[in-house]
Amino acid sequence: EAIPQFNRLVIETTGMADPGPILGNLMNEPVIESVYRLDAVVVTIDGVYGAQQIEDHNEARKQAAVADVLLITKTDLASSEQIAHLKEKLHALNAGATQHQVLHGEIDPELLIDAGLFDATGKQVAPERWLRAPLKPHTPKGTLPAKQHSDEIESFTVTLPSGLNWQTFKPILLKLCQTHGEGLLRLKGILHCEDQAHPLAIHAVHFTPYPATPLVGWNETQPISRIVIISKNIDKNAVIDMLMQF
Repeated sequence: EAIPQFNRLVIETTGMADPGPILGNLMNEPVIESVYRLDAVVVTIDGVYGAQQIEDHNEARKQAAVADVLLITKTDLASSEQIAHLKEKLHALNAGATQHQVLHGEIDPELLIDAGLFDATGKQVAPERWLRAPLKPHTPKGTLPAKQHSDEIESFTVTLPSGLNWQTFKPILLKLCQTHGEGLLRLKGILHCEDQAHPLAIHAVHFTPYPATPLVGWNETQPISRIVIISKNIDKNAVIDMLMQF
């Protein structure tokens, strides 16, 4: 029996699955990549026990950290204090993710779809929504704080100076993935490069960068290049220093 035509595919994993390998397959498998495009990673968090689960389980932290959309469930059973504490913890772990509260299992589907780089047509780009990184003035070279090593999952934004050249920066991105891939849970960025006609969206998971996507027909009032990195057990300052070596 033929499978009816469909526009979207939702992959539901087990509760404690590592999202990294799934993202990697979507990005690196040629057959899959030719047919499917990653829209968003949606993660549900228990409103009652979620804060403790994030504290106790590494996989729960990783799921929340790489998410584009976070759904807080069982809000009818959780107290306002529990919800507030959980939202604060999730924001600290992944400030770029959109949070929504689910009441009695109901959520507007519009909040879950077209949350990625493109809309449903695959033509209109929405990179600011996809990246969800604050615009910050770039930090000049030589002003990094003292070296430190993190043993926790964290997300941070690196704002790059103007004057980028993609042919020069591309090997740096590859080197970053090769050097810090084990702890590089996810990388997303928007680059304004002098040798490119359009801004570029970049994306990487662990050791593999995905081919850059030209953002045709889109630009910013402030053309600021920035990269959001979600990491675990890597030297944040070493990553920033490497990205500044262009």
